[in-house]
Amino acid sequence: MESWQQLTRGNALLLIFILGIGGSFQSGYHITGLSSPSPFIQSFINTTWYERYAAPPPGRTLTTIWSLIVSMYAVGGLFGAFSVKCFSGLLGRKKAVICNSVIAIAASVIMLTSKWAKSYEMIIVARMLAGYSAGLGVSIHLIYLGEISPRQLRGVVTMTSATFGSLGKLSAQLLGLSEILGREELWNVVLCVPACLSLVQVVVLPFLPEAPRYLFIEKGEDKACKKALQSLWGQGDFKQEMEEMLAEQAAIESAAPKSPLLLLRDQSARWQLITMSIIYICNQLSGMSMISTFAFDIFWRAGIPKDQIRYITLGLGVTEIITSIFCGLLIEHAGRRPLFWGGYGVMSACWVLVTIMLNLKDCSTWCPYVVAGLIVLFIIFFCGGPGGASGTLNSEIFIQSNRVAAFVLVGIQRWSVLAVLGLVFPFLIDALHSYCFVIFACMCLLGCLYIFFFLPETKGKTLLEIEDDFKAITLCGKSFLGQSRLETRF
Repeated sequence: MESWQQLTRGNALLLIFILGIGGSFQSGYHITGLSSPSPFIQSFINTTWYERYAAPPPGRTLTTIWSLIVSMYAVGGLFGAFSVKCFSGLLGRKKAVICNSVIAIAASVIMLTSKWAKSYEMIIVARMLAGYSAGLGVSIHLIYLGEISPRQLRGVVTMTSATFGSLGKLSAQLLGLSEILGREELWNVVLCVPACLSLVQVVVLPFLPEAPRYLFIEKGEDKACKKALQSLWGQGDFKQEMEEMLAEQAAIESAAPKSPLLLLRDQSARWQLITMSIIYICNQLSGMSMISTFAFDIFWRAGIPKDQIRYITLGLGVTEIITSIFCGLLIEHAGRRPLFWGGYGVMSACWVLVTIMLNLKDCSTWCPYVVAGLIVLFIIFFCGGPGGASGTLNSEIFIQSNRVAAFVLVGIQRWSVLAVLGLVFPFLIDALHSYCFVIFACMCLLGCLYIFFFLPETKGKTLLEIEDDFKAITLCGKSFLGQSRLETRF
């Protein structure tokens, strides 16, 4: 109870909110925001091409340009992930977030003017800049959250990243309704709404504190760290928190913060990297990203009338944010492992049933709505499991000297996979039809099995204790540190 009261004593809640609206909210909005205006953007591309060349686009040109618009967001995210260490190391967490918001505002300005300039190339540039901002912003958002949260509330605080991401998706779906901004003449406006929140972040964030762990461990400023803790959590001596940081600093003082390449060579962090790599690739290939970006196409192919699709996708957004909030309340009680392996297991079963229902859609009028129900169930277990808990786990399993490099590596993988999916999925669904979802089912099953057999529980442990648990993992009687074990510790 004492830990919960800390949230209301200082500026912690305000900082969490400001970080959220400029961090994962932006990513969630841009991933989903393209779904509703997609027919209008494709019509704009077609019209622009015809006005330029007095002929319709040949062959698959329209599909190729549309795939570029989708995938360039992830390409930008990949470059943004590369920049995390540079920005956060040179500028600190707070200034890096502010600079990232400026990039997001620039992307929105280019997107807004693309329609008037009659340039689909500007849409591609804007999407790439928005992706760069998202790739940089999501990682720094999670790092910042992890470094301002007390151990007892670490899961809850870092889970707000997933909640704001879900809120961003819901906002995009709501504003994409034809009754609000989802009209052909406003498609460029609906894609620029997040810039207003980025502007709020630029104005307010300078008055809020820097991350205490960054100040103490990386900058060596203990007085500034204590002042930041008091600003965040209210008055107090914070002796326990300072001692925990001091112990972590002592454990890593012999080694400078690692680069991504050095971290890859570090055997003591090998299981952590393997774990996050598998989790993020399973998340990306679970099908959630494709639901967010191609929801309109998926439901249309399932046989749901076009005039009902936007309302169904709005329902998906409401489901996602409610589930994310409940996951935030549940994670410190249930732990991380059950949320991961249980979520992946149900998600795999959902995709198998979706594949069956899509092949039966012509046999009955209710099959398309069963597909919609299964996708809702999939979202509940994704957001209440792997999707919600991934950010928390990523902040917990790497000590301070490894954390930024780890976020760079994980970000590169995450955005690379998303870029390939965005480019390939329109062609994949044309070639495989409903059977493309079998790929997602297999990836979810892989995640379930790996988490069940290998992931240690991290709830309520210090970062050094979690590191020791990963060092104890064995495979065929041997750990990466060359120590023989009789069994795997969980």
